[in-house]
Amino acid sequence: MTKRKLMEKARKFGVNPAILIIFAIAALLPVLIANEYVVRLLVSTLMMAALAMAFDFTSGYINICNFGFAAFWGLGAYASTIMVSRLSISPWFGFAFAIAASALLGFLIGLLSIRLGGIFASCMTWFVSLGLMTLANNLVKLTNGSAGLHAKALFKTTQNAPYFYVMFVAMLVVYFLLTYITNLDMGLAFRGIGQDIDAASSSGIDPTKYKIANFTISCALAGLIGGVYAHFIGIITPNVMSTNKTVEVMAISYIGGRGSIWGSLVLALILVPVLDIAKGLMEWRTIIYGVLMIVVMIYYPDGFSGLVLAAKAWIKKRLRRPDKRNGDK
Repeated sequence: MTKRKLMEKARKFGVNPAILIIFAIAALLPVLIANEYVVRLLVSTLMMAALAMAFDFTSGYINICNFGFAAFWGLGAYASTIMVSRLSISPWFGFAFAIAASALLGFLIGLLSIRLGGIFASCMTWFVSLGLMTLANNLVKLTNGSAGLHAKALFKTTQNAPYFYVMFVAMLVVYFLLTYITNLDMGLAFRGIGQDIDAASSSGIDPTKYKIANFTISCALAGLIGGVYAHFIGIITPNVMSTNKTVEVMAISYIGGRGSIWGSLVLALILVPVLDIAKGLMEWRTIIYGVLMIVVMIYYPDGFSGLVLAAKAWIKKRLRRPDKRNGDK
């Protein structure tokens, strides 16, 4: 394989110098930081980044906002915890059940709601989220109700660094997979459906098929992150499916820039730690996310990624000016 082809393939997976630097720095943080609280915060940050990317895959590409997104994340957490406990298997195998359960529910909900489109599909996912949360509270024999379930730990250690690297790998899987898919013909179909579904249909694209595929993939990845989260946090309660969780993920996705996988990733790495540092504002966390999301949607819909791209274009333009002057001379 030639160097050019290798670079083209790398670009399809979203590999570029800036991303590699970010990932390299992130991978070194647990080694450089000895504070367990900070490392635990980093695990949560990676989790939110992965969830925001999975959310944006649906919202930013096929233009359907999954208001019940937390339900698929929570289902993955419960599926892994319950199956590991019932089958007495390693929690590492629980991730497969987490992915399968969330993907299956996503596929079924997709069949029922995606045809509706717009706000109707969004409301359908929200109702499912509320229903799953109610079931988790009431099926006491299976879920232990509001008391929650204890999830088996992945490692026999109290340190957070091992969990950081598990979540880091899960986040990388989400980033590389979604970036690769969006750079394929399938990604073009997703964009076409999101921008103008009628024009996409007239071009021979089957909107229903692609919407269901997109929704299923997004939910499956949410389930994966939910499974990792369950064995990291140690206890799962129905609150994991609350709408507040969806609002946080949705806000990061929208502020990061819709239709930009890397925008959600980078913004989460910045915003989540910043809001945690401002501990006095923690009670206002959801409100802050909501206000930021509204401001971005009204005044700068392209979000953080659009701002970065605009700044990059401005810098390139400024750098070209001296060359043109020299050429004129």
